Amino acid sequence: MAILNLSTKRLINRPLIGLSILSIALVLAAGLLTSSASASHSWNGFHWARKSNPFTLKLSSNLTPSWRPYLATTSSDWSASTVLDTTVVSGTKNPKTCKATTGLVEVCNAKYGNNGWLGLAQIWTYSDSHIVQGVVKVNDTYMTRSPYNTPAEMNHVMCQEVGHTLGLGHQDESGAALGTCMDYSMSTGSQHPNQHDYDQLGLIYSHLDSTTTVSATSTSGAAADNSDLNNSQNWGRRVFRSQNGYYEVYERVFSDGSKIVTSVTLANHQ
Repeated sequence: MAILNLSTKRLINRPLIGLSILSIALVLAAGLLTSSASASHSWNGFHWARKSNPFTLKLSSNLTPSWRPYLATTSSDWSASTVLDTTVVSGTKNPKTCKATTGLVEVCNAKYGNNGWLGLAQIWTYSDSHIVQGVVKVNDTYMTRSPYNTPAEMNHVMCQEVGHTLGLGHQDESGAALGTCMDYSMSTGSQHPNQHDYDQLGLIYSHLDSTTTVSATSTSGAAADNSDLNNSQNWGRRVFRSQNGYYEVYERVFSDGSKIVTSVTLANHQ
């Protein structure tokens, strides 16, 4: 017999040991696969309140022509989810400041300066983790030069930042290429969501709410803040930094329990 390249003598003399080792290996492998498949990358439970699924979230485009195809691709990608659709609408905001609008996500590009970040996603939430508005910014100070000025990286950054405004965190923070835009890899396979992202959205939005924050209006707490949110001094306290230095999260909390949460993709994974 040639099972597992063992000699006939070893198979005869130690069959139970060989089979036990094989069984243990199979059980461990199955456990690892199950753990990986069931891993959660919900972003702290943040989600849009809504009364039914699927719901439609507007992505308000304040982009220059060079960026618009990437937002169109991102919108199409995320709309493949069974629980939500995104639709691109024309925006009216100054891209340099990119002020938020309640009930939707403003998407902007500009030369925000040598501030260390490629892109960021900002969400305004209440104490119940409901998102009331969001902003995506991509920084042309970096994105117009190597190694970031490639279609793959532009798709990656746009897809990831919009994914954060839907309530998703990263699938991986080590730099591994998992075939999703919700990892840190700059590989060509990291431009779009994968099935795990869609599965996670299904879990995040598996319940319904008694109210809605989609297309809603609000002027209280964090939603009414008019600070310069390009400036990291107005992001509040840093609550997370990845070990590889690719990613940071900041929170600024207001007296009514609402907060602004800023997810930052840093420009140092070259």
